[in-house]
Amino acid sequence: MDSPTVLVTGATAAVGSDLIPALHARGAAVRAMTRPPGRPLPGVDNVVADLRDPGSIAAALDGVDRAFLTSPSEPGAADLQIAFADLARDAGVDRFVLLSRYAANPDPPVRVPRRHAEVEAHVRALGLDHTVLRPNLYFQSLLAFAGTIARGFFAAPIGDAAVSAVDTRDIAGSAAAVLTGEGHTGRTYTLTGPRAVTHDEIAQALSAATGREIAFRDASAERFTAALAGVLPRRRLDGLVEDYAHYARGEAAEVHTSVADLTGHPARDITDFARDYATAFAPE
Repeated sequence: MDSPTVLVTGATAAVGSDLIPALHARGAAVRAMTRPPGRPLPGVDNVVADLRDPGSIAAALDGVDRAFLTSPSEPGAADLQIAFADLARDAGVDRFVLLSRYAANPDPPVRVPRRHAEVEAHVRALGLDHTVLRPNLYFQSLLAFAGTIARGFFAAPIGDAAVSAVDTRDIAGSAAAVLTGEGHTGRTYTLTGPRAVTHDEIAQALSAATGREIAFRDASAERFTAALAGVLPRRRLDGLVEDYAHYARGEAAEVHTSVADLTGHPARDITDFARDYATAFAPE
């Protein structure tokens, strides 16, 4: 197939918005799916659909060759993803790429990887030509701390544990390679940065990139929860606290070479992210 049409779910989210140009660079046509009411994106076939509305998903899948599915952060997300995968099979999609989660397995200490493992198992059982991508913590998650970083600090309950965090641009580049290349059927790729970094090292990289002193402050889970109460929905906040406990135990430090293997270029380091996003952390 010379120019496949790829349905990108979550087209305005972190990975989806980076995936669209990565697919265009590889010659693919893109159908960008956004939730209602949706805002048209340039250079793509826009479709408004909701994972909770099977009819809208069936219409979005009609006529596409390949599909990229990312997970919504909401109750029942696993059921929504499973329903989407079923509809993709019924629509005759000939390649399915699932954005899963680092360390997804049926019996992890954290609930979110367990949910992703359930979806992975269902997709495998469908018999689709599929590939699973398991990214670690996104560097772009630091943008949620931009307000305090602009004031010279950020805090999280992680201590001095290191995490092999990854840039969403590298996740998107890897997804584009899988969606347009060959030899990935049934494969699972864990996506990480080139090294595991501590939050103190993240603070040092941000300081060097912004020219300002930025400090990391370790915080208890209780203080972290209190600071974000009212900012994030309770369910999402509980999941985030679980995630940080997982990181703090040193369970997310393993480094993989999948980004370089798939894209042909090294994974971006925290220093690259800090340089490229320095203006996002500037004081108002």
